[in-house]
This record gives sequence, C-alpha cells and structure tokens, in this order.
Amino acid sequence: MSSANQSSVSEFLLLGLSMQPQQQQLLIVLFLSMYLATVLGNLLIILAISTDSCLHTPMYFFLSNLSFVDVCFSSTTVPKMLTNHILGSQSISFPGCLTQLYFYIVFGDMDNFLLAVMSYDRFVAVCHPLHYTTKMTHQLCALLVAGSWVTSNMNALLHTLLAAQLSFCADNIIPHFFCDIIPLLKLSCSDTHLNGVMVLTVGGLTVLTPMVCILVSYIYISCAVLRIPSTKGKWKAFSTCGSHLAVVSLFYGTIIAVYFNPSSSHSAGKDTAATVMYTVVTPMLNPFIYSLRNKDMKGALRKMIGRKTAI
Repeated sequence: MSSANQSSVSEFLLLGLSMQPQQQQLLIVLFLSMYLATVLGNLLIILAISTDSCLHTPMYFFLSNLSFVDVCFSSTTVPKMLTNHILGSQSISFPGCLTQLYFYIVFGDMDNFLLAVMSYDRFVAVCHPLHYTTKMTHQLCALLVAGSWVTSNMNALLHTLLAAQLSFCADNIIPHFFCDIIPLLKLSCSDTHLNGVMVLTVGGLTVLTPMVCILVSYIYISCAVLRIPSTKGKWKAFSTCGSHLAVVSLFYGTIIAVYFNPSSSHSAGKDTAATVMYTVVTPMLNPFIYSLRNKDMKGALRKMIGRKTAI
C-alpha cells in the first residue's frame, strides 16, 4: 500500500450520544436495559424454537436466525458504547473501527435479507398453502439463509476494504456512538467518490431489493386475505401483517433516512437518533412482535419454563 493511502491516525474518538454527565448516566441505564432485554428476549426465542419439535418449521427456522442476528447486531455497537460511557473513554483503534464497521454491515444486511425471506415464507403459506411443504423444503431454507450470509459478508468486505484505503489526516472525532461508513467518509481527507458510489449502488441494492420483495409479498398476501370470507379471519391476518410491516417500516425508514438522503440533509443528531431506532430499538421489539404475540411461541416458552422449574 502506498504511503498516500496510509492513515495518519491510530484511533478515533467516538462522541457517543451525549456529553452531559447527567444525561450519560440516564443513557447508560436506558441502553443497558434495552440491550439486556434484546439479548434475553431473543435468546429465549432461540431456546424455545430449538427445544420444541412443534416449532421445527421454516417460519420458526428463519425466526431463530433473525433472533441470533439481532443479538449480534446490537452486540456490535451497544457494549462498546456502554464501556466508553462507564470508563469515560471515547477512543477506538483504527483496526477496531474497521472491525466494528464490518460486523455492523454484516448483521445489518442479514436483518434485511431475513426479513425478506420471512415475508416470502408467509407469501407461500398464505397464497399457496397446499404446496407449502413441497416449496419450502429444508434445502431451500438452508440455501436462503446461507446465501444471505454470503451476500452480507461480501458487501461488508467491499465497504470495509474501501474504507481501509482512505486517508485520515487530522480530525479523528466521530460524532456518533460507533464507527459507521457515513461519518468515516466525512472525516477522510482523501477522495471518497468511489466509496460514496458503492454505498448508493451496492449498498442500495442490498437494502432496496429485500424491501421490494417484502412489499410485493405483502401485496399478494393482502389480496389473498381480502378473499377470506370470515371477518375474524381477515382481522387476525391483518393484525399479524400490520405488526410485521410496522417493524419493517421502522427498520427501512430509518436506514433510508441515514444512508440514501443527500449529504446536505444529514446532521449528527438526526442520523444518531435514526440509527438508534434500527440498531437498538428494532432488535428489542422483534421478540415481542414476531413471537410473544404468537400462540405457538407462547406455548413453547411456557413448556420450556415449566421444564426448568420442574428440574
């Protein structure tokens, strides 16, 4: 690598969410509570699905993968932020920053793809119920998840390697609580045109393609639900779809606000607030929306807790 491409900074300073001591204490308690709720809720979902043979279906297979990814997604950013606040340190090394960026993109992309895969699973279940078992085979489910992992890692590797080539000459202050690609591009003193193009094209495809798949799936699902003669059946189906679409809207809406708006419209405060929504709040809500409102999941959790109590 040429000397022009070598970074002259060995670490970055993460400003976090607030510089006020009173607010920092409140934020520590708030984010620690949300993080623990995320980890506990999603791990319970994984345990319930793995121990109950009745839940060994494609839908719950995808849900267990989503729960695992949500735990990893929050763990990529929140523990480091909490550690910095507690220790009063703001630093993160340059390799550490790139590592955090890599895993942040991997698990963020996996959330995208799994949401799309789950919507496709529901599309087949609702619109082609008689062919569900023949279409959603174990091989197809494994292939969809494996393909999502490969695509996510390739996308993350692309953006991380491009970021590693940037030069950072003087300013090393990131007005964020983790290393994200947009703040890094703003700090760089080298040409970031290629990085920006890759964010909008390759990054855009990995976000917009799953989102379009979700929308198309739910359009077909809505048409099928409207043909249900029972009002109670329609309400039950739309209630479930509405919860899913609420999380999808929150997740994709905040991502688009951060990454696909003109740079002139960005501000540190708005970007941070939007990022908190899809990196911390959404993974915490997923167990409640996808699982704890589900009768089968509630039954599996009760059986699992009952077995633990009996032991």
